[in-house]
Amino acid sequence: MREMIGSFLESTYEQVLGRGFNAEPVISLVTHLSADSASQKMHYYRYSNAKVSCWYKYLLFSYNIIFWLAGVVFLGVGLWAWSEKGVLSDLTKVTRMHGIDPVVLVLMVGVVMFTLGFAGCVGALRENICLLNFFCGTIVLIFFLELAVAVLAFLFQDWVRDRFREFFESNIKSYRDDIDLQNLIDSLQKANQCCGAYGPEDWDLNVYFNCSGASYSREKCGVPFSCCVPDPAQKVVNTQCGYDVRIQLKSKWDESIFTKGCIQALESWLPRNIYIVAGVFIAISLLQIFGIFLARTLISDIEAVKAGHHF
Repeated sequence: MREMIGSFLESTYEQVLGRGFNAEPVISLVTHLSADSASQKMHYYRYSNAKVSCWYKYLLFSYNIIFWLAGVVFLGVGLWAWSEKGVLSDLTKVTRMHGIDPVVLVLMVGVVMFTLGFAGCVGALRENICLLNFFCGTIVLIFFLELAVAVLAFLFQDWVRDRFREFFESNIKSYRDDIDLQNLIDSLQKANQCCGAYGPEDWDLNVYFNCSGASYSREKCGVPFSCCVPDPAQKVVNTQCGYDVRIQLKSKWDESIFTKGCIQALESWLPRNIYIVAGVFIAISLLQIFGIFLARTLISDIEAVKAGHHF
């Protein structure tokens, strides 16, 4: 439009000169329009090549694609486990369980990883500041929550111990209600060579292992096989090794089952492996800080480019 006006004024200027009129106003207007047009061309030339750094952009994308794929795997495994237990056809099975379903934890982790990975990937590729801020803010929130839990667990060890005892006891009650919970408790007891929260007698909380006279279970006064001291000569796991164990004298329990509670076992395990736990925590924290750094750098780069275009 400005070029058309400029051409029109130039032709008018020639006509004015040809007829002998004062041409100074026309010359001033033509000069102003020409300078304005040249300034715009210089502005466009200056910022037309401004781009967001591909290094940070695709590095953040690669960082997030791993978490996004891991989230997909967690979600797939969780949904498959629920379908095997028939939960997808009857969701009330989750609410009828007194203990915790490990699959719920897997699904929660999968949802968080999938959401963050998706936001980070799309935000990096599309240079979307809103998605990048969501990704960065969520990672910061998770980081401070982890830090707060670690500090509180160290400062309030007795409270944490009581909560863990209540958690373990509530899951002992539901030991036979869910196969995933059963496998989780068995793995915990076998790995730490422990039985119950504070000892084998905690299994009285379960209706199948209770020693009261009202119980007609074959497992009455027994413990799960994961409490049994393994026999090196046996190549096949004896799932009935804990039957009737607690009918015997307590002095003989050591010969066949673990008598140490899992809370004491974990308390003794932590000091021996404190460097491993600290190393894992530091590695996770560094990954989170690296992701925050990439996201914030990319956001600053995008904002700088947009500000340059509107200079």
